[in-house]
Amino acid sequence: MTALTFSDVKQAADRIAGRVRPVSVAPVDPGTLGPESCRVWLALEFMQHTGSFKARGAVNFLLSHREAGTLPEVGVTIASGGNAGLACAWAAQQHSVHATVFLPETAPSVKVERLRGYGADVRLVGAEYAEAAAACAEFAASTGALASHAYDHPLIAAGAGTLLEEVRQQVADLDTVVVAVGGGGLFSGVAAAAEAHGVRVVAVEPGNCRALNAAVEAGQVVDVPVESIAADSLGARRVSEMALHAARRGDVRSVLVEDDAVVRARRALWDHRRLVVEHGAATALSALTSGVYVPGEDERVAVVLCGANTSPADL
Repeated sequence: MTALTFSDVKQAADRIAGRVRPVSVAPVDPGTLGPESCRVWLALEFMQHTGSFKARGAVNFLLSHREAGTLPEVGVTIASGGNAGLACAWAAQQHSVHATVFLPETAPSVKVERLRGYGADVRLVGAEYAEAAAACAEFAASTGALASHAYDHPLIAAGAGTLLEEVRQQVADLDTVVVAVGGGGLFSGVAAAAEAHGVRVVAVEPGNCRALNAAVEAGQVVDVPVESIAADSLGARRVSEMALHAARRGDVRSVLVEDDAVVRARRALWDHRRLVVEHGAATALSALTSGVYVPGEDERVAVVLCGANTSPADL
């Protein structure tokens, strides 16, 4: 496996500049969403196109292949009914590329219609994601479509890592960045950039959805059960090899939070800032609000709120 590097992230930043929304960073009132002893900023990446950071990697993936002459006329395909599928479809539409997205037949109609709104050819296959993923792989093999992935690809991860470069431009002398981890794409990209700048990464996962934490503990990628309120966005059964490699480099801390802490953090964002985010995004903040990660005196911390494709009805 080739390790993701800061050079990969810099190339991605140059490639996607002007094609995605720069992240907005908002300071937190002391003591409201973390300890009073530190300074906290919220990276509002849920304001990104399609409502999550995934747009960054999707654009980087498509443009890199177009530059290399490896983007086939049949277009791109992906199996995902979540944020990655939406980002892939959006990026394809923006660059006049055909996208075929595979979802299980049980996918919510609102996601299906939103994908179609981005011009994607939506294929409903099977009752579970695994069946849709198998159909996607078969489609790519038989048609020559370019297969994308929700997180396990260096171009996808490098695109996600561009987020940290933008945060650092707005938060001088950043000490720590806190990110939620699912399959590890966002974490891998952010960790590659963070290592180059001496920034600590706190990788946060729900206790019952701990693919990275379990891999670090075992010394290898392992399958884990997925039983968390944040499983819709963080529910990878195994983390990527790329993410495990990133966790072994630089200053990385893997921490676990309970689901009730995630719920409280999500509610706190609404109470204090009138922000509605996914449980996956609130997972990152819950490391601070629950005391699982305690910053040092005057530590400068950025918390990535990575997505908001959710409903305020269940706050």
